[in-house]
Amino acid sequence: MSSPANLPANPVGAVRGWHRLLPTSLFYRVTLIIVVGLAIAQLLTFAAIRYERNMALRELMMIGIERDIASSVAILDRLPAAERAGWLDRLERRNYRFVLGGSAQGSEPGSLQSRQFAAAIVDAMRPFEIVKVGEVASPPEGLQIQVRLGDGSSVVVHAMRVGMPVSGWVMWLLAAQLLVLAVCAWYAVRLVTRPLAQLSAAADQLGPDLKGRALAEEGPTEVAHAARAFNAMQQRIAGYMSERVEILAAISHDLQTPITRMRLRTDLMDDAHDREKFRQDLDAMHSLVREGVTYARTLHGAAEPPLRIDADALLESMVADYEDVGRQVRLEGRAGAPIVSRPHALRRILMNLIDNALKFGSEVRLRVHAEEDGRLVLSVLDDGPGIPPDELDAVLKPFYRVESSRNRSTGGTGLGLAIAHQLAMAMGAELTLKNRAEGGLEARLALAAAPARTTLQG
Repeated sequence: MSSPANLPANPVGAVRGWHRLLPTSLFYRVTLIIVVGLAIAQLLTFAAIRYERNMALRELMMIGIERDIASSVAILDRLPAAERAGWLDRLERRNYRFVLGGSAQGSEPGSLQSRQFAAAIVDAMRPFEIVKVGEVASPPEGLQIQVRLGDGSSVVVHAMRVGMPVSGWVMWLLAAQLLVLAVCAWYAVRLVTRPLAQLSAAADQLGPDLKGRALAEEGPTEVAHAARAFNAMQQRIAGYMSERVEILAAISHDLQTPITRMRLRTDLMDDAHDREKFRQDLDAMHSLVREGVTYARTLHGAAEPPLRIDADALLESMVADYEDVGRQVRLEGRAGAPIVSRPHALRRILMNLIDNALKFGSEVRLRVHAEEDGRLVLSVLDDGPGIPPDELDAVLKPFYRVESSRNRSTGGTGLGLAIAHQLAMAMGAELTLKNRAEGGLEARLALAAAPARTTLQG
């Protein structure tokens, strides 16, 4: 078996390395492939035409040059020796000339083309005696043929093969053709990929409320059909989501009436111990119903308009509210400038994050950091037990609690983080959770940068 030593160590990695050199977008990749393919095709065509012209020129030269050289040698032979020097310039051509006297230099012709060229000239100059045929290095593949004339003197024929001349305008024409083809390829690829870009943008605009803009159902047949299918899919999904939200809100709302009646009946119970247990269960049910209604409302989207607000004043008021009820939350850092956001949604997100941190930790900090790109990052840090790494994404789903006991006194309803996550997506922010190296959890809310153009709200 052959040794694999010459094979690449990791061919898959080599292919992936080449992929990294390609542009990332489909538009530029397809354009690059088409333009490079057209350029290679033009180069191959030019090479084929040049090769064919070389062959034709060689054949033409092989047919005529040997007769011209033979005729010139015959003229020099018939001229008196004193007049021959005056005829050398008249007989000289682009690919051959004559030198009186001397001897031929060089060695035997090496290449097949040189041997054929020399043989054709030698055959045409018979019956003149050929003293020597030599190939010289300059000009390339040049021949020196020493011929003895009738009076015994010698003449050396310097012959060479002339390549195909290429006019400068030919290369400019090829470059112009490639430019025209590149522009046409760019336009064609743009025509094909633009509907994909519009479809991708429409899909990105779909928020939790699924109230995205409808695509224009126009253009080529395939594009119009894809737009109609996307619009219909968007409407169906929005209908399913709205129906699910209405059912959840209706159930949560209707449960409040029997819970209220059960609470009144509980107050009439004689056994104080059982009355307290029933009251705790009813309070947990009421909390779950209230959170369910809130979560259902967040799924309808954020109807609150963005406003220009003083972020530092908002955060300081929230920390003061917690201090009023005896809960310690420390504020670190400042935004330093107004931001554009939805104040009520932002307050609800931070309250849910802080409440979750206070539930599991004793020390809670609200850290504020303004990044260079204009984004404002709000981090809620606690010193609690944290969350298992494989459950960091799952806790953002509704009704999910980390504790296996599902005890609502410690595990909550499972909707606080879900509501915060839904509101963050609705307002264009990003909510992420990660465990801190020193222990505890960090809930990081990154607000999207936006220009402050609206009225400042306190």
